[in-house]
Amino acid sequence: MTKREFLSASIGSGFALGKGSAAFAQQAPAATRKDGGQAGGNRRIPSRMAKTTKLFKSPPGFPNGLAATPEGLWIGEQKLSGPQAASYHLPEPKSLDEAAWLVDWNGKLLKTVKTPSRNTSGMAVGGGYVWMVANAPPQGVFQVDMNSNLISHRQIPLGPANDGGGSHGALWHDGKLWISSLRLRGNLRVDPKTWQPEFMIPFYQAFPDRVRYHGIAWDNGTIWQVVGNDSKSYKEGKPGLVRHDAATGKVLETVDFVPGSCDPHGLVMHDGKLIGCDAGIHPGWPNNDSPTAGWIFQIDFV
Repeated sequence: MTKREFLSASIGSGFALGKGSAAFAQQAPAATRKDGGQAGGNRRIPSRMAKTTKLFKSPPGFPNGLAATPEGLWIGEQKLSGPQAASYHLPEPKSLDEAAWLVDWNGKLLKTVKTPSRNTSGMAVGGGYVWMVANAPPQGVFQVDMNSNLISHRQIPLGPANDGGGSHGALWHDGKLWISSLRLRGNLRVDPKTWQPEFMIPFYQAFPDRVRYHGIAWDNGTIWQVVGNDSKSYKEGKPGLVRHDAATGKVLETVDFVPGSCDPHGLVMHDGKLIGCDAGIHPGWPNNDSPTAGWIFQIDFV
């Protein structure tokens, strides 16, 4: 199916109204929910709590993307340049290249791949490539080989040809690339060879104030996503997790973090444990306001 055919089919089946499209998992928007966190009528979504434990610091910089592979943990570097650097009162970087670091599970640096991504806010590793998703112009997904060669730069599908919007997360599973698309407000599965969109899970919007969406991680047929509230400081932050069925988009559970936890941005699953990273830069917060800025940490349920 071509992109034009996909768009026509989606619109014709009610995609523009959020109804009836077989290609999109459906969740009722927050505005239509009066059940205080329930979904599907009388179905109450299970909820639990989690805490974080620091593991090791990332290489110097702002870590804002994670990917787990048999070789170790990949960490995506975020840099701020131009107007973004000025807004955070940061100096312009000497190099605009953003790194993908491979470290072992003690934090030892094993490999560095340089990428032309900008304000990287999510990453995936699969098919022999690093996939860096940008959250600043020129936006898009940068496919880079292990020798730092750019293979492709493509925009998130279903948007303008030159600006498919930003992203706050990505993951690779079973030969497919999932992209957390801010413009579409959903997690979009894409064929990495044809770049055709295949399926989308809308962001969960029943949390009354969790309107920020971050990293995603695969967990045995389900997808975890980091969510958070608009806030002005670490003390005001209310991070959480939402777990979706990857085949239907159904929300399976939500998670709140205990006070004093790390500020989650990137997310992966490794050996049955969720692993996150604290970027150290958070919209609306003073720089490095989080006491665990730059740390990689484990998430445990309590």
